[in-house]
Amino acid sequence: MSRFLDSVARCRWALPALVSAGFAFVVACEFFPILNDYSKVVLITVGINIILCASLNLVNGYMGEFSVGHAGFMALGAYASALMTIKWLPASFFELPMGVLFGGVVAALIGFPLALLSFKTRGDYLAIITLAFLMIVKSAIENISYLGGPRGMTPPVLTTLPWTFFWVVVTLWVIRNLVYSKFGRAITAIREDEIAANAMGVRVREAKILAFVTSSFFGGVAGALYAQVNFFIDPKSFDIVKSTEILVMVYLGGIASLGGSIIGAVIFTILLQVLQPLGTWRMVILPLILVLLMLFRPRGIMGMRELPWFVPARELFKRLRP
Repeated sequence: MSRFLDSVARCRWALPALVSAGFAFVVACEFFPILNDYSKVVLITVGINIILCASLNLVNGYMGEFSVGHAGFMALGAYASALMTIKWLPASFFELPMGVLFGGVVAALIGFPLALLSFKTRGDYLAIITLAFLMIVKSAIENISYLGGPRGMTPPVLTTLPWTFFWVVVTLWVIRNLVYSKFGRAITAIREDEIAANAMGVRVREAKILAFVTSSFFGGVAGALYAQVNFFIDPKSFDIVKSTEILVMVYLGGIASLGGSIIGAVIFTILLQVLQPLGTWRMVILPLILVLLMLFRPRGIMGMRELPWFVPARELFKRLRP
């Protein structure tokens, strides 16, 4: 028992120590030539993918639904932040944080009515609705000249390692606290048996809407960071291929696992860099990875399991009980 208490205490202190060390490292990278520009972009991409993976995992993993239109919320966040930094709030100290926050809010506001309509249905209809939503967003951006149409936009490069690290920590902290809250229990209960959860008094529709809107917000945040690190964005950057990449990350790392989201995003980003010499063949290999995962490892590497750093102490004590 004493050894278990010691391990719990170490777990509780390990995560703040890791966060502090990580923040010190990324700040040092901004002021000292520790990493070259390419390595910084790769690390920023890893952070953006962690946000995308964790936010979609809230819906596809913890809630047990299947959304395939996450790139649509990413596009909304990217274009909203680009408008903020180019036309509405240029050359300001709050340019990046306001742009990222605005991108997340816009994505959440669009996600709310979509959730109201989607969760009137059950089963696989959410996949069809979110796929249609992705196609609508892409087509709408292509036909709005104010957004650059098919020519795209060129937002300023403002995303830095410290800001990316900050939003990664915020994303994981919010989703972790939501999942282990009383309302989060309702979300996981829906995954296990929606009918039984409804019979036990769980407000199923409200829980689904909250999870979907939260996922949409952080999808928009990731899109905003993505827009500010790439020199150019256009509607083709947020097509079904992008959604497939996010799905691969989620199911590679593991469903219903924040640790799995981190692992999946890191492995996928590195794999994407390694496969660059293959050119367009990457677009064949990545969906093939998703098919193989669904066949042989449907829950992923960390599926339904969690790193001890993300588990509250009370949950660890519950696992100790016979």
